[in-house]
Amino acid sequence: MDLEDYYRILGLRSGVSFADVKASYRRLVQQYHPDINPDDLKAKDKFIAVTEAYKFLQTVLPPEEIKPRTNEVKTDVSSAREVQTQPAASKTTVISHPPNLEDIEQRLKWKTYEQLQRFLQERRFPQAIALAEALMARLPADAEVRQWLAIAYQIWGRALITEKQLPKARIYLKKALKTDPYNKALWNEVQQDFQRLGLKL
Repeated sequence: MDLEDYYRILGLRSGVSFADVKASYRRLVQQYHPDINPDDLKAKDKFIAVTEAYKFLQTVLPPEEIKPRTNEVKTDVSSAREVQTQPAASKTTVISHPPNLEDIEQRLKWKTYEQLQRFLQERRFPQAIALAEALMARLPADAEVRQWLAIAYQIWGRALITEKQLPKARIYLKKALKTDPYNKALWNEVQQDFQRLGLKL
């Protein structure tokens, strides 16, 4: 497999920035995650391929694109004449920029996503729901967070079906649809859940 293939797996053209690679990886991992597609072998294979492609591209992209931004160093020199007569007067000042609120929220979002995945894998559904709901309250306009919460509701709904708690399962499956009403894939999956049980939406 050559470099172009790894980019193609991530749906990208070769030569894009590491930020684009990372964004595409996150989107695809979310789409094909085994927790979201428990019985879909194609999705599992795609998830593995996407992860391998991302790890490989991390090793070949220029290091300066991957490492985090450092603080700016600004040299404050008043004039050339001052530098000649008083070389000690020129000084180097390190200006520390406070982190951007948007950057902080993005870090919080992805850390929460990692924790959410752990809770779902460990079948700690109430904790997963509480975590996703809290993140949704913090970032109400974020479409990805809305999707995560809907998927958490759906996964718990399915778990409740296996435990024969059908009324409660129905509540959480409906919550999933209400949370992310324009997600066609989610609608199809929830409809199948209801049809298997002989229930109506």
